[in-house]
Amino acid sequence: MSDPASPSYYERHIFFCLNQRTGEPCCADHRAQEAFDRCKQQVKARGLAGPGKVRVNKAGCLDRCAAGPVAVVYPEAVWYTYVDANDIDEIVESHLEKGEVVERLLTPPHLGR
Repeated sequence: MSDPASPSYYERHIFFCLNQRTGEPCCADHRAQEAFDRCKQQVKARGLAGPGKVRVNKAGCLDRCAAGPVAVVYPEAVWYTYVDANDIDEIVESHLEKGEVVERLLTPPHLGR
């Protein structure tokens, strides 16, 4: 078991829901793959990727379909709903790089599946 006081392998971890549903709303229908690709590219371009820094990951259903498309940043457990590349760039610059939550993109807490 690791020491809880020791630093995490990554400072921040962002997960993008890329789930595809048939006949139901889903993040994949809202260009989630493009957003994931954009985030990964921006994180690398800014030198934020790697151990002790940021990890960008794909996820299956995060069960927040009604708010989609969604991404969540840990360890802060901050949920974002985004629309376009500009939103992704703002999340990367503000939250992943500077640690500042992008308030305007927060997923409303009551929106689930």
